[in-house]
This record gives sequence, structure tokens and C-alpha cells, in this order.
Amino acid sequence: MIRHLITLIWNRRRANGLLVSEIFLAFIAVFAVTSLIMYMRQNYQTPLGFEYQDVWQINLKQGAQSEQRYATLQQVVQRLKATPGVTSVARSGENTPFSFNNGTAKLDAGEGANKRQSPSTDIYFAGPELQKVLDLQIAEGRWFDRRDEAATRRPVVITEATRAALFPNESPIGKVVRGLKEEWQVVGVTNSYRAGGELSTPRPAIMLYVSPNDTAEALSTLLVRVAPGSGAALKKQIGEQIHSTSPSWTSTIVALGEQRLAKLKMLLALPAMLGIVCLFLTMNVALGIFGVMWLNISRRRVEIGLRRAIGASAGSISSQILGEILIITTFGLLLGVLAVIQFPILGVFSVPASVYFLAIGLGLGLIYGLVTLCAVYPSQLATGIRPALSLREE
Repeated sequence: MIRHLITLIWNRRRANGLLVSEIFLAFIAVFAVTSLIMYMRQNYQTPLGFEYQDVWQINLKQGAQSEQRYATLQQVVQRLKATPGVTSVARSGENTPFSFNNGTAKLDAGEGANKRQSPSTDIYFAGPELQKVLDLQIAEGRWFDRRDEAATRRPVVITEATRAALFPNESPIGKVVRGLKEEWQVVGVTNSYRAGGELSTPRPAIMLYVSPNDTAEALSTLLVRVAPGSGAALKKQIGEQIHSTSPSWTSTIVALGEQRLAKLKMLLALPAMLGIVCLFLTMNVALGIFGVMWLNISRRRVEIGLRRAIGASAGSISSQILGEILIITTFGLLLGVLAVIQFPILGVFSVPASVYFLAIGLGLGLIYGLVTLCAVYPSQLATGIRPALSLREE
């Protein structure tokens, strides 16, 4: 039976070839969209490692002279800590959670045969108060404190992903990590720190200690935890506190929750555009299948009528029509699978192979389901052809 259906398909190979091409392109589009959605879903289920609710980011634009900058910043921090509604204040670099800034470096640890290198690692600057502000959970070791002010090497806290890359079978506490042409000493390990947001790719990260006496201009960003329910009144009060400390300084205040929504919108833009393209292609495939089958049935009325005249049942006619379109679909999907199977084999974009295989399975199911749905009605029409009328037309 299958051999007979393939012969019938081959006899109309020009028209069927276009249909195979449409199915192939539709499968590629569905695979791309489902891969991206499944990967983002997997990322979304990975813990952020910090709490962003009731945390505000204050970006300070410093107008004072360089010799006055540190003293003014210290005054600003002290006045904010004393402000009712402010729970804690921490200094940070510009690459705060959900921001559009980032800094990366390659890290290594160990010597000789035991030397290991991490993949591209996110670099963050963190003051002693940051753990309290973001509610960071320490898995091993400790967070920064005043003991680190006398350290010979800059103390750092690494994430579990960084430990897995640099110290897979040993405790990293007290070990030396090299990066940015410096040597740092690990004092703690935090579970996770995904400042890029829920949909971003999980990456190794390391947090560098920022001393309260650090005068670096780049560390003029503050993260502030406020009382739940705080709003515009407290923002205004904080702005006035900063301005009264130094009239030449200006500030912008934004809640991390607002930055999170902005980041989510940006990251969802690509899946949305790909989804529109995928929807357009699948609709074209559906219309194409429906139209081609309708035309084929119209042209094959005599053939179908003759089969009914010699005893073919309505079920066998319907099965033949469905079988032909499913075989055509299989040819298109086979080409599509051969094309996309390279992604999990080669590890493209560093996406887990399970995501790609799941996307292939979903794509196959969706295309087969769509084709079957579009073929049911035309195949039922074929069963209603009367032998006497169709043979009289001939």
C-alpha cells in the first residue's frame, strides 16, 4: 500500500515538491521558536539567587571635585542609612541586577596539570552590605566583612557555577583565583547570582569585595532595600537627602522590579518576532495543504469514482488521501530533522541537547497534527463522490 502511495506521489512530484518545501520551512521555523521558548522556560525555572522586591537602585552623578568625592559619598550613604523607610544600603558597580550593563572575564585557578579555566564569567563589585540588601544565600564560607579590609589579596565570593568550573572536587575557600591580571582569594560561595534576569543564560559569576574606603568613581551606584510599600514619597525624600548633602550631585532612582520588567520585554522581543514568522509559515502550510488536496480531489474524481465502482469502501478512499499527504509530510519533516539534528550534535549556542530534542519532538507533533487536521475534511469529501456521476463526467 505504501509503495503504491509513493508511486502516486511521484507521478505528481512537481506539485508535491512545493508542498514538501513548505513543510520543511515550517518545521524549521517551529523548531527555532520551540527551542527558544523551551530554553527560556528552563532558564526561568533556575533560581535567581537574590531577592529584588523592595530594592531600589540609585545612580549618582558626582559633581564634586575628585578629592571631595569620597567624603561626599560617605555622607550620602550615612544619611540614607538614617532615613526612615531605608533598611540597608550597599555600594555596587553599574552592572546591577536587570541592568543592561555587564562585565566579563576568563578566570583560572590552580597550577600545572591542575590548572583549570572557567568559561566567560560575569564580574560584579559588592560591598559588605550587599548580602543584606539582596538577601544572598551563602552555601559555603562567609560573606564580606571588616576582616577583609586587611587582606593581602582582594577577597571574592564565587557562585556554585564558578566553583564547578574551577574547583570541582575540592573546597574553594582560601584558594586563589586569577582574573583581570590580578589574584583574588575566595572567602565564600553563594548559591547563584543571575543578574541578567530569569530569561537570561545562567553563567558563572564572581563578586569582588568593595571596601568602604574604596574611592573608585565607577562604584557610585547604590542598592537600597526599603520598607515594603514604599513609594514616591520616599524616593523624593532620598533625592532631597542627596541634593542637600551636595547640591552639585544628581541622582536617578529606579526600582529593581521596574528594571526587571524592562529586561523581560527586551528578551521576549525576539521570541515574539520569531513566533509571528512561525505562525505565518504554518498558516501558509495549512492553506497550501487544504488547497492542494481540494484541487487533487477535483482532478481525481474519475479515479476515485472508479475505485468506488470496483468495490473500494469510503474508509479506504479516506485512508488513501490521508496516507498520501502524511507521506509527503514525512518527506518534508525528514529533511527538516536532518538539518536541525546538527544543533544538539554540535552543541550550537551552548544550549543543552535535551532542549533541542524536545523541540524536535514538539515540532514533529505540531506539523503532523496540523497536516492531519487540514486533510480530514478534504478526505471526507472524497468519500462522497458517487461513481455514476464521476464516470459520466469522464
